[in-house]
Amino acid sequence: MRNILNSAALVLGISVTFGAAQAQEIADTIYLGGPILTINDMQPRAEAVAVKDGTILAVGSMDDVSAHRGDGTEIFELGGRTMLPGFVDSHGHVVMGGIQALSANMLAPPDGQITDIASLQQGLRDWMADNQDTVDAVNLIIGFGYDNAQLAELRHPTREDLDAVSTDVPILIIHQSGHLGVANSKALEVTGLTAESENPPGGVIRRDDDGNPNGVLEEYAFFGALVPLLSQLGPEGFEEFAKAGADLWARFGYTTAQEGRSSAGNVAALKAVDAAGELPIDVVAFPDVIEARDFIKESHSFEYDGHVRVGGCKLTIDGSPQGFTALRDRPYYDPVGDYPPGYKGYAAVTEQQINDAVDWCFENDFQILTHSNGEGASDMLIAAIGAAEEKYGPPTNRPVLIHGQFLREDQVDSIQKLGIFPSLFPMHTYYWGDWHRDHTVGPVNAENISPTGWVRQRGMMFGSHHDAPVAFPDSMRILSATVTRRTRSGDILGPAQRVSVMEALKALTIWPAWQHFEEDRKGSIEPGKIADFVILSDDPTAVDPETLAELKIQVTIKDGEVIYEAQEGEKKTELRDRPFLSNPEHAHEFLDAMYASFRRE
Repeated sequence: MRNILNSAALVLGISVTFGAAQAQEIADTIYLGGPILTINDMQPRAEAVAVKDGTILAVGSMDDVSAHRGDGTEIFELGGRTMLPGFVDSHGHVVMGGIQALSANMLAPPDGQITDIASLQQGLRDWMADNQDTVDAVNLIIGFGYDNAQLAELRHPTREDLDAVSTDVPILIIHQSGHLGVANSKALEVTGLTAESENPPGGVIRRDDDGNPNGVLEEYAFFGALVPLLSQLGPEGFEEFAKAGADLWARFGYTTAQEGRSSAGNVAALKAVDAAGELPIDVVAFPDVIEARDFIKESHSFEYDGHVRVGGCKLTIDGSPQGFTALRDRPYYDPVGDYPPGYKGYAAVTEQQINDAVDWCFENDFQILTHSNGEGASDMLIAAIGAAEEKYGPPTNRPVLIHGQFLREDQVDSIQKLGIFPSLFPMHTYYWGDWHRDHTVGPVNAENISPTGWVRQRGMMFGSHHDAPVAFPDSMRILSATVTRRTRSGDILGPAQRVSVMEALKALTIWPAWQHFEEDRKGSIEPGKIADFVILSDDPTAVDPETLAELKIQVTIKDGEVIYEAQEGEKKTELRDRPFLSNPEHAHEFLDAMYASFRRE
């Protein structure tokens, strides 16, 4: 709870003379009363921080900082809690982060209650009963977050499973990875998918023994099926979507978010929300490089327009490792499903498209973020960036590898040589570590998924991300997974890939700030930087590492202003508000916004 005190003698334990105060710039707020982890190696800890006009004035001892106190200075008492720089999102989809506002929760524990197909069906029925107005308005039921790896049956649901819920209303449930989905018979009818439908490039329509679609749609088959289901695009839906996502990010301590596969419509929505004073955090958007080059050229900037800027380009090479659509360099270990012998996954785009996209970004000096999960996809990315650097010289655009779940150690050497920043997904070790060990790559190679240890052995920086809404943007779950690498079953997956708490904190702060070309203004608590802070319930460097996931975000501060404060009894995974449930007429716009964000990611 924020506690504003006006007595310097009481709070600082020192006296500040009028003359000393006149000699220094006077702070709006001074923070003190708990550990302050600055993430600045030259001054790792501080007793107090002074802020004026949203900028850090001073960091240090109470004696040093007290000189900035005047009659109007507020004192923010930490009360023993720990303050750090605000978290910087290394990769996520903030505009799509409000997806929980309109969808049935299909997540497995601890984020939901779905454990088998029966509970999935009941979850859809319960959501329909609770949201009948929305169902009537949109004539569509969306469920988000099912994971076949966590279902007792260890398979995807089918159209027959969803038909048991309804054959009158189209139902589409979305895999937690965002790369697959399942449609009931009515949804397949609406989308026009039949036994005669061909697989689209970069996608698969799964079929039953008679050749009819069985409801499971992969990659571009899934993305394409959304188009006839989601209609009546409108800007208000995008804007409500962006507000819900930004609020969710702030709840987990993020003061800078990423819109990791954006569009002109998403950026316009973000700017409209910001202009209305309802975007609490900064957002860096990366439109798709294959689809939005003109928009990227027109909009790219290193400076924010309010709280929004377009930071560069996004490219997606392959799909989901846990969904067996990531492109490997070898067969999957024991894939669950109907896969041919030697199945390695597949690319979502062609090699020529990859080379052209990377070349265009280097030619224009735009940063490029590339989704690459499997070793085969990373080989293609490394080759493309190597060719671009040979043509244009050493990179100044800080290219980023997103995910890199199955990187080989020689590929880590290559990305170091080429100056590629790895934005890794160590939270995968918690959510899907057991699945990777048993099914995707096997027990030997699973030890090295999200290889943060290899990266640090080479002295490289990295970012740790959540890829929300694939997972909640739970910063403390990320911290825990990066440090402990515990799986859902309690196994430690790859102890040699673990890193220290401080390294894991840097991967949430100063290193992703560098990734976004913002290390001079964000990512650490230093004079001259923006006053973006997060206050935790305890000091993560002082608690048992096995309890890191239990730490709570108490307060998030952006530009020196409180934008989120935890309420007693509040759950980590519930949205602050659910705007569409009370406004079902906006459902069409919301769903179209969801589609725009999902494509190619």
